[in-house]
Amino acid sequence: MRAGRDGASVRLLAVTKIFSADAIRDAYGLGLREFGENYVQEMEQKAPLVADLEGARFHLIGHLQSNKTKRAAQLFSAIDSVDSLKLARRLDADRDPEAGPLDVTIEVKLSHEDAKTGAPPDEVQEILDFMRSSKNLVAQGLMSVPPWSENAEDSRPYFARLRELGEKLGLKELSMGMSNDLEVAIEEGATWVRVGTALFGRRKKV
Repeated sequence: MRAGRDGASVRLLAVTKIFSADAIRDAYGLGLREFGENYVQEMEQKAPLVADLEGARFHLIGHLQSNKTKRAAQLFSAIDSVDSLKLARRLDADRDPEAGPLDVTIEVKLSHEDAKTGAPPDEVQEILDFMRSSKNLVAQGLMSVPPWSENAEDSRPYFARLRELGEKLGLKELSMGMSNDLEVAIEEGATWVRVGTALFGRRKKV
């Protein structure tokens, strides 16, 4: 590939928020197994309709409120948006040990946008230390969403900073890049790209 990387080193997370359970089933039929949802409530509605999809894994990629950690820990195979030590502690307490450890990714805020969520870079180490000592959480890596821009190159500095932070912390998994800037993200080391529009088309406004 153009980035000089093995294609198998980058995995696709199909972002199915707002799309129907039928869209998930169609994507599953085409071979996709990893799906991203933004809202606990939406996943609650979809879960019974996709429960029979063997091997399908659902990631929460949207902001998680602390009062919804118990349900999230039950519904999802992975939480990709942990942004505080408080949230990590609650997920650890709420995960049923019989369900096995919950995969978690730390969301890092690298921009100054008020609308963006994520842990400040200088707080990530503390969150990671707790996860590494936890029996119910498995630290996977880092995630970040740069400011929106039609020019994918504008995202490169943010992706580079996340890669550098991951290297510093000894984390190999980097979830960064979406439909508009995934090529740049892969060049900067992404191991997960979150793709919705390029797979399913534009979402209808609700």
